[in-house]
Amino acid sequence: MDVLTILDLLMFATACVFLLAGFPVAFTLAGTALIFMALGILLGGLSPSDLSALPSRIFGIMTNEVLIAAPLFIFMGVVLERSRVAEELLDEMGALFGSIRGGMGYSVLFVGTLMAASTGIVGATVVTMGLISLPAMLRRGYDPQLSTGLISAAGTLGQIIPPSIILILLSDVISNAYQKAQLEAGNFSPEPLSVGDLFAGALIPGLGLVALYAGYITLMGVLRPETCPPVNDQQAISPGERLIRVAGTLAPPILLIVSVLGSILAGITTPTEAAAVGAIGAVLIAGFRLCRKAETGPSTLPIIAAGLALIGLLALQGMFDLRLGRETVAGADQAA
Repeated sequence: MDVLTILDLLMFATACVFLLAGFPVAFTLAGTALIFMALGILLGGLSPSDLSALPSRIFGIMTNEVLIAAPLFIFMGVVLERSRVAEELLDEMGALFGSIRGGMGYSVLFVGTLMAASTGIVGATVVTMGLISLPAMLRRGYDPQLSTGLISAAGTLGQIIPPSIILILLSDVISNAYQKAQLEAGNFSPEPLSVGDLFAGALIPGLGLVALYAGYITLMGVLRPETCPPVNDQQAISPGERLIRVAGTLAPPILLIVSVLGSILAGITTPTEAAAVGAIGAVLIAGFRLCRKAETGPSTLPIIAAGLALIGLLALQGMFDLRLGRETVAGADQAA
């Protein structure tokens, strides 16, 4: 085993130790990489000239249009989390399924799936469902192990169900490795591997995980019914009114999912363009909730502002060439 392989393994183990110790992720990753780069130079496995490739690598990442989708999807997830969409979904789905055995578990799983398909990030989903669902589940007699395990499993569905931030980051690495392997095999015109291909490949396994989790809840309800009892303290309203409330709560995130994922899988837009659509949709959903929850009466200001912003973007698109991937970009186009 050569020096670089040993340093790779040690760097990975060191990064895990620092992360588990509670150090910030950004400082841990950057600091660990710099430390082991210095060790590699001292041990002769690397050369100081290798650092000359760092600026071009950073510039390549900054100009990679595919990776722009990552902050846009993160923004979408943060907006949905801060606008309490997940909280409202959990309340309505819990009231809908709570009367059956394991109903709150099904609600957590369903909302986790919707949030995973709406946001692509894990932290916001897990924290939101943990703060809202866990106390309610424990208060109604759910087993602590089942409750925490279900919340963690449902929250981490964002790792695999598109649009996943991990898949976006992996797409760049996998695409480069795939093209290099095809060139070495003699195929000088390989088919590109896109983020949409990864999304399409991850969709069925992700939904399969959801089905397995739902089956586990059903199995626990049969074998150990005391771990997931039915809830009988829901608000007494008519089934029709309940369905209307659930439909009104589900419609915005489902429309957002169809707009984002549907456009990617159908080949209508690139993941970056779909992420921009998702970011706008999340802002519109937050504005709609603000209009509905306004204490001084409905305010349409967020919706009007979003509409004017969209008109402004369309006007810019019509008057300027906003494609930044060109070799030469005029100053007016850059400003626009």
